[in-house]
Amino acid sequence: MGQPLICLTLTGKTVNEDLELIKKYRKHIDMVELRADFLDDNEKPFIKKFPSIAGLPCILTIRRKTDGGLYSDGEAARSVLFAKALSFIDEDHTKNFAYVDFEEDFQVASLQDGALAYGVRVIRSLHDMENPIGNLAQRLEKLKVTDYEIPKIAFMPESLHDVKHVFDEAAKLKDSNHILLAMGPMGVATRILSAKIKNFLTFTSPGESSSNVAMLGHVDPVLLNEIYHFRSINESTRVYGITGYPLLKTSSPEIHNAGYVKHGMDAVYIPIASKSFKEVLDFADSVGIKGMSVTIPHKEAVLEEIPDLEKKCREIGACNTIVRSDGGWRGFNTDVSGFTKSLLEFLGEKNLSHKKVAIIGAGGASRAIAYAVKQLKGKACIFNRTIARAQELAEKYGFKACKLTGENMDTLAKYSDIIIQTTSVGMNSTEASNQENDPLYFYEFTGREKVFDIIYVPAVTPMMARAAKAGCKVCNGYDMLRYQGYEQFRIFTDNDY
Repeated sequence: MGQPLICLTLTGKTVNEDLELIKKYRKHIDMVELRADFLDDNEKPFIKKFPSIAGLPCILTIRRKTDGGLYSDGEAARSVLFAKALSFIDEDHTKNFAYVDFEEDFQVASLQDGALAYGVRVIRSLHDMENPIGNLAQRLEKLKVTDYEIPKIAFMPESLHDVKHVFDEAAKLKDSNHILLAMGPMGVATRILSAKIKNFLTFTSPGESSSNVAMLGHVDPVLLNEIYHFRSINESTRVYGITGYPLLKTSSPEIHNAGYVKHGMDAVYIPIASKSFKEVLDFADSVGIKGMSVTIPHKEAVLEEIPDLEKKCREIGACNTIVRSDGGWRGFNTDVSGFTKSLLEFLGEKNLSHKKVAIIGAGGASRAIAYAVKQLKGKACIFNRTIARAQELAEKYGFKACKLTGENMDTLAKYSDIIIQTTSVGMNSTEASNQENDPLYFYEFTGREKVFDIIYVPAVTPMMARAAKAGCKVCNGYDMLRYQGYEQFRIFTDNDY
């Protein structure tokens, strides 16, 4: 079976805007989809000339609003627009649309016959922007009016179980003459692993226009090629990943996939978003995933689902790494070593003896960090909005506990030699410090504190920016991510990074 093609979805308001994107991303793509429903009305007369200018195989799509598009002028007008765009067929077929997308219920015999006569392949599509679709293999077969058509099903999953269903159903398919996709963040695996589900193509959108189709879960063409190495993925490629929720941004794929390339391994590491860790395990079993990094909010749920854990995981109460073995899944914690190495490098110290440390948060990450601080001989106070969770964690290591509130600024000041921020507050925020993005918005930095924030996107969080402005030495969590990722790589592959 052939390698899935990479199709750049074009959603510009003008033809020239779309052509500029083709020029920029040409080396990363095999074909393009012209979403004519996004074009301004005065641009639509130029649709039929687009393939000859684009210089790549083109799909013509005029998507209705009911199917997630922008076209709303009615089916009669849409039929006319299709007819005009497909008329005046050139003898040089490379100057014509190579494909046209007709929905399942769009049955216009003249258009279908004309496309068939002039060698324009029909993609027969079925979309559901709100719900999952069942019996996928059977539905794909029913979609085709002729064997010359390519059936396409795209739906919005409600859970990772719905995405698992895609892989289960794809196992029944014998050829690659179909397009089967789950949309949104949970469906990213169906795009990156298109070769595993025998897809004819996968769709991608560039960062410049990704907001136009944000709900679809397209992967940027550069990321698809340079981070996930899409064109080298095949049915035998080993799959690893990172799971959490919402898992909006992570640098872990960049680290792990670079390691596989460096060592010449046929492997890929992908994001797996899910609210349920149990569903993650079911998905991993279906897809054959070999190992996973585990992040917020699943680090504690691992303990309930995987009995074979290294002693450290039980002691900490959190696990961030699982790997498949002959006896099932095994769990590890690499946060401790990653944090320890990066913190000591930041401080220029060998341990935390005689240091008073404020640990902000009492979740899965803070459990590993509290364990590490104790191992490094530091004294600490756990600050958390829910005091009971702070007390539970603090008691394990003989630390103090305090409610995270402005009323306890004096206590925070006493433990401010090193402030370690372990929550997700501030992640992806580029705004100035406020109550929503800065967990210590009420605290006035003196400039003497050393501030370590485990967040690494953005590189400087609002809290870090405020601390640095006061004269504090600050550090983000990227080196922690990198060092614990190196250890995960070794656990996954038995190779040093």
